[in-house]
Amino acid sequence: MVPEKMLIGNIDWDNWQAEEHATLMFVQKNKQVLLIFKKRGLGAGNINGPGGRLEVGESPLQCAIRETEEELCITPLNVKAAGELLFHAEDMPRIHGYVFTANDYIGTPTETDEAIPIWTDIDKIPFEKMWQDDKYWLPQVLAGMVVKGRFSFEAENLLDYTLEFEEI
Repeated sequence: MVPEKMLIGNIDWDNWQAEEHATLMFVQKNKQVLLIFKKRGLGAGNINGPGGRLEVGESPLQCAIRETEEELCITPLNVKAAGELLFHAEDMPRIHGYVFTANDYIGTPTETDEAIPIWTDIDKIPFEKMWQDDKYWLPQVLAGMVVKGRFSFEAENLLDYTLEFEEI
């Protein structure tokens, strides 16, 4: 049972403020998507797209490219904004996430201290090893849609969410 105060409709989104701003990047090529096994930090042990926190003075686009370079040693090309996600929690930082996609890259995906690269077929994404919200929006983003989502979490478990999609 979801606590009443954690239902999406009961969160005061007009006054909601993120404690952190972060990005996710999904590089696609040949009907596959490049994911990572996260080795440390928030979400360690999960599979996700490369990404991380914005630095002071950095735009979400700059952050998404920098984080992909740091985590996988590649530079994504033809990057497009693919949405915004608001993550509300009382036991984790509240995060405003920016989602990006790319259809090419320069370099060779390489394991780093932060991540192990994983190419997976778009129709075989391992959602059972990812954050619980990903299965509700990532397939549409990889199909070219833009997402706006709001999620509530407790103890890294998804409690409630709303999603809106737009075609580009």
